Amino acid sequence: MHVAARKSGGLAVHTTETISVVLVVDQDNSVRTSLESLIRSQGWQVLTFESASQFLAFPRLAVPCCLLLDFALPDLNGLDLQQRVSDRCDMPVIFITYQTDVPTTVKAMKAGALECLIKPVQTAHLLTAIRSALDRSRAIQSQEAAVRILRERFASLSPREVEVMSLVVSGWLNKEVGAALGISEVTVKVHRFNVMRKMAADSFADLVKFSTTLRLTAVPRDDRPSSRSIGSRSATVRVTQAEPSIVVP
Repeated sequence: MHVAARKSGGLAVHTTETISVVLVVDQDNSVRTSLESLIRSQGWQVLTFESASQFLAFPRLAVPCCLLLDFALPDLNGLDLQQRVSDRCDMPVIFITYQTDVPTTVKAMKAGALECLIKPVQTAHLLTAIRSALDRSRAIQSQEAAVRILRERFASLSPREVEVMSLVVSGWLNKEVGAALGISEVTVKVHRFNVMRKMAADSFADLVKFSTTLRLTAVPRDDRPSSRSIGSRSATVRVTQAEPSIVVP
């Protein structure tokens, strides 16, 4: 397995470049066999399943992947299975079926399906859809890896460094941060330096970008101490963090 490192926005993200897996869930053995042969001919790995329950029993993959799924299955139908794996945005779904109706297709697309193709599927169209799905999966997994790195770095900050970072990226001046936290401006600068180092931020712009990804709650400008209160001790600033955001291509 070949792993490549890519640096983006101050983050070196390691991504798997050569392994991609196409998962096929179809009750028709001849369809599974045909798709398996086609998929392998393109250099991708393939896993086939004859039912939704068989697929759900298989461990989640940590490599770029996509799901080729039929609406008609012997246990759960395709829409139900799509709903079951809706949290797996890194595994785009492509429906392939002998027949469908407009409401079913619309429901599948609204739930995030990349394509709804009718059997027999044109080879070129199917391969294009699979490549698009795998590219999307790879991009999402790369973003998720970057977020994991950021969360680990953020977790290494001390409580005071977290407070300083939140205020600084909200646009507060060093003296305003010091007044709010009851510390000197020099101490604020030390904390800022440590934050930049621990977060591996090459610039202040990177730090702002990281805080946006981590969805740190910004402290409004109106909450900054006035010039008359500079130097007086204010209440400790509370910092909250929402679930990091992942942008789906």
